[in-house]
Amino acid sequence: MSESLSIIKLGNPLLRQSSYEVNNVKDTRIQKLIDDLMKTLTETNGVGIAAPQVAINYRLFIVASRPNPRYPNAPLMEPIAMINPKIIEHSVETVKGWEGCLSVPGIRGLVPRYQSITVEYTDVTGDSKNVKLVDFVARIFQHEYDHLDGIVFLDRVESTKELISEEEYQKLQNSDKL
Repeated sequence: MSESLSIIKLGNPLLRQSSYEVNNVKDTRIQKLIDDLMKTLTETNGVGIAAPQVAINYRLFIVASRPNPRYPNAPLMEPIAMINPKIIEHSVETVKGWEGCLSVPGIRGLVPRYQSITVEYTDVTGDSKNVKLVDFVARIFQHEYDHLDGIVFLDRVESTKELISEEEYQKLQNSDKL
């Protein structure tokens, strides 16, 4: 049975460590971790979560774009567990977009990310996948991918003037001024 996991917050040194490759995708502990991350993500209204955010330093995360209170305009997709992911190609174009993080509550930042990326990863069955991601889903991937290397979105913000409280972000979003 899956359980909801505690999310570590900015300041916890584990959030800043590089993660280890997953050697055996079919290991029952890895499969349980994936189930637990899915449950945690659903309960926290996130659109992505990385294993390091629950203090487990494996190169594994979930991308799960869907409309929810934190991201009402997010596109709907089936959640995907991505194990040992890699960016193999990216667009020249970058786009700034607002990001938040379950490990950095209460703050949003305007973060530049590649508009499109081609990625490789291993799925839950151990199969290798190669997909192109664009726009918001590409942003989620890049955000979660950073967690695997101890990077948080605040490290990517170009100016502190591009930070905003969650409360002000929600006000702007509700007024359609974002």
